[in-house]
Amino acid sequence: MKRQIIQTADAPKAIGPYSQAVRVGDTVYVSGQIPLDPATGALVSGDIEVEIRRVFDNLKAIALAAGGSLVNVVKLSVFLTDLSHFPKVNEIMTTYFSEPYPARAAIGVAALPRGARVEMECVLSLG
Repeated sequence: MKRQIIQTADAPKAIGPYSQAVRVGDTVYVSGQIPLDPATGALVSGDIEVEIRRVFDNLKAIALAAGGSLVNVVKLSVFLTDLSHFPKVNEIMTTYFSEPYPARAAIGVAALPRGARVEMECVLSLG
């Protein structure tokens, strides 16, 4: 099956040997996004809400570049260095998604790239 690489300047460039997203058929696999500003490539500063919103904005930009939107997200994985921030993820998520919500996992991790406190990846179904 043919693979299509998805790339947009509206989301941060990959900081390693990976693609922002890969589409196979009607499925799009979006790489983990940390709160990097796509214009500067720098980690956003501020409270955790700023970081969470930047990550959702990055996912949204990649979904749009793939020909979809966050409505097409069927699976979301959230990685947090401090699980006490999970209620804030839930609160902000409702401003980006509506019911029916995607399947989701939340995982506590010791560290994330560039000192980020949150990272998310998702899978879209465009069919």
